[in-house]
Amino acid sequence: MTEINERRLALGDELRLLCESAHVSGKQLAEKLGWHPSKMSRIWSAKQAVSDRDLIAIARGLALPEGKLEELRAELRAIRLDEARWNRQLRGGHSPVQEAVAVSEQQAATISSFALTLVPGLAHTADYARWVFRSLSALHDSPPDTEAAVRRRMERQHILYDESKQIELLTTEHPFRYPVAPAAVMLAQIDRLLALQGIVRFGIIPAGRPLPAAVAHSFVVRDETVAVELVHTEVVTSDPGDGALYRKYLDALWAQADEGDDARALLSEWAREFRRRG
Repeated sequence: MTEINERRLALGDELRLLCESAHVSGKQLAEKLGWHPSKMSRIWSAKQAVSDRDLIAIARGLALPEGKLEELRAELRAIRLDEARWNRQLRGGHSPVQEAVAVSEQQAATISSFALTLVPGLAHTADYARWVFRSLSALHDSPPDTEAAVRRRMERQHILYDESKQIELLTTEHPFRYPVAPAAVMLAQIDRLLALQGIVRFGIIPAGRPLPAAVAHSFVVRDETVAVELVHTEVVTSDPGDGALYRKYLDALWAQADEGDDARALLSEWAREFRRRG
């Protein structure tokens, strides 16, 4: 049994003991909260992951003190941080991660991506994605499942044409000034971005444009969930305060971005540079 599973079991045990102390069965609490009758027993046995919202509901159902709720939430955050480390997520390669992201995207009505040093993943060409996955596999010493990961990433892009979704892709000059792929690959990638104009909202923050605050990392907002990509881990939060902060930050970043004809002019300029290099 892994350390993570042991910690989830320990958290489940603590929730079970709290129910016993309140003289409430798991079935009774589940019914009180409007859940499936077996949900609490599955949480106790770590067969079902408990969410932050679940903990809040359980605390209210058991009338737990605020301090106890915060203690439980802190432990869940610590477990999630360990689970989110790339060395754990990438044990099976990048393909399973792409599949999990695809599920999140299919369930979301709005997707807003800010990519600091790469072209946003939903806009990758297959060749550009290969260079990205190869570099990341080398960095994390993860299984080199490049072709499978590329296929999954390309499959994710079907949602770009789903008119029920609102998709925004924002980047900076970095992917073009510090490219991860050769000139020929970058030229095809620029063509792809030009083709997406009018299909999704796309913007570029040019060099020298004043930023609302120091940009430290890439992130994606899917409905109420924020996923922050760091070198060693991914931080995911559904806290309303966090979501409001990132949406406010995104709005400020978009205010500094070039879109439409201005974005096309930048892409065309970089395409000319890559042709000269090639």
